[in-house]
Amino acid sequence: MSPDPAAEGAVFGELAALAGARLGTFPEPGPRLREAARDAMGVLDLRAEDVRVERAWTDGDLAGEELSWSVGFGPRTRAFLLKPREATAPLPGVVALHCHAGMKWAGKEKIADAPEGPSPEVSRLRADLYGGRAFANALARRGFAVLAHDVLAWGSRRFPLDPEPGPGSEADRYDAAARAHEHVVAKHCAVLGTSFAGVVAAEDLAAAAYLRSRPDVARVGCAGLSGGGLRAGLLGAFDEHVAAVVVAAMMTSYRDLLDGYVARHTWMLYPPGLPRLGDWPDLVAARAPAPLMVQYATRDELFPGPGMRRAHETITARYRDAPGAYEAVFADVPHSFDVPMQERAFDWLARHLRG
Repeated sequence: MSPDPAAEGAVFGELAALAGARLGTFPEPGPRLREAARDAMGVLDLRAEDVRVERAWTDGDLAGEELSWSVGFGPRTRAFLLKPREATAPLPGVVALHCHAGMKWAGKEKIADAPEGPSPEVSRLRADLYGGRAFANALARRGFAVLAHDVLAWGSRRFPLDPEPGPGSEADRYDAAARAHEHVVAKHCAVLGTSFAGVVAAEDLAAAAYLRSRPDVARVGCAGLSGGGLRAGLLGAFDEHVAAVVVAAMMTSYRDLLDGYVARHTWMLYPPGLPRLGDWPDLVAARAPAPLMVQYATRDELFPGPGMRRAHETITARYRDAPGAYEAVFADVPHSFDVPMQERAFDWLARHLRG
């Protein structure tokens, strides 16, 4: 039996009022928000160890490597490193962060192409969310060294689930099983004193540190859509060496999600303790005055319009002493990072990483 939305909303509305009064949820954040949030989320200290080049290729004007490394648990992480084939000097680097999108069979492949090209499932997703292209390859062709890697639960880091037999491809059946498994991942992380978001953020921090360590890479930024935008926001908040951050279609206030939007999102968006320290846009903007671009999809079905507007006002206030460092893009599109949004982000990253 499905819950009655009105009755459910009334209960959670009353609970929200009570929690706000008793716990002081969504307070004005303190000066140590980044450190406090990192502690509340249980972000682990991970490193990309034993990095190996598994294969290398050229694709026209691009050179690519498939890398692997260990973060100390689970299967080895696989990653693609893409850059212009003829590059000789160190390049600006970007950690390209794959989305959630209910697809865990693939991770980095959702946004980056190896020689074999995308699977039918990935092509379908790209048509819906990315204007039909691998944005990591397009960004590399603009003169960047781009790293796209898997994280816990996706691609090379996925769990060995046993999908139910049924229609669709093996990948589609796996993704159906993975959707039902995400709460198990979140519960295990909570029992261990960390969180799903905290583990993923730790793996992204390790990847960014690896990219910075390469002699062919100079300043490093990051970019991602949706769940990748969530990861970009966390990486930018927790790594002071990330020079520029692009968050696409992943910005709202928590309090506005309470109006029927909470169930639409991954457990990664709900790390324990964060609402008692501040709101989601407070944490993303805690990197001020370092450069931040947020792209709002004004027809986004996953986020309420009032939540996006409140988030923009919050971030604008946090950047009031850093004019020009925060750029807001309001695109009249549904939930996506389409080609015009990508190109605007690429231009912005070039300005801030090549300077």
